[in-house]
Amino acid sequence: MTTTNGSSPLDVEIGALQGGSADLSQYAGKAVLVVNVASKCGLTPQYNGLEKLHERYSERGFTVLGVPCNQFLGQEPGSAEEIAEFCSATYGVTFPMTEKVEVNGENRHPLYERLTGFADAEGHSGDIRWNFEKFLIGRDGKVVARFSPQTEPEAAELVAAIEAQLA
Repeated sequence: MTTTNGSSPLDVEIGALQGGSADLSQYAGKAVLVVNVASKCGLTPQYNGLEKLHERYSERGFTVLGVPCNQFLGQEPGSAEEIAEFCSATYGVTFPMTEKVEVNGENRHPLYERLTGFADAEGHSGDIRWNFEKFLIGRDGKVVARFSPQTEPEAAELVAAIEAQLA
């Protein structure tokens, strides 16, 4: 469940990739891995690992939430339809995706306002460094871990953090 003071990232309104609301409140009580994604990045093959995580743990109360962003060298230039088609056809993505948003700067989406204050294991907090930065939200609606863009979805430390939330 989300926190009562409105500080949970899951309390934020954000659109779904193909229209309507992404309704983050539906993930209350679940573990959620929020990842800013891009289709034309050297890290784009991480979609494979993200989908594997989603499939492996979804029945235990876990989901990946992809958040397209075009702020890093224009590596997510497509329309919502193009992004959806690419993810489905190229990587078989079944996890939910939000609308394309900005994760840094003056127009940073409120979801990322709530996420970026959390530091990763190396102590980095603040701005998103690149595509595929990952935030794990626990069942209580609070951020419990942050992982660098280079951390592979199936890395031992990421899998251990997910499993700890599902225990």
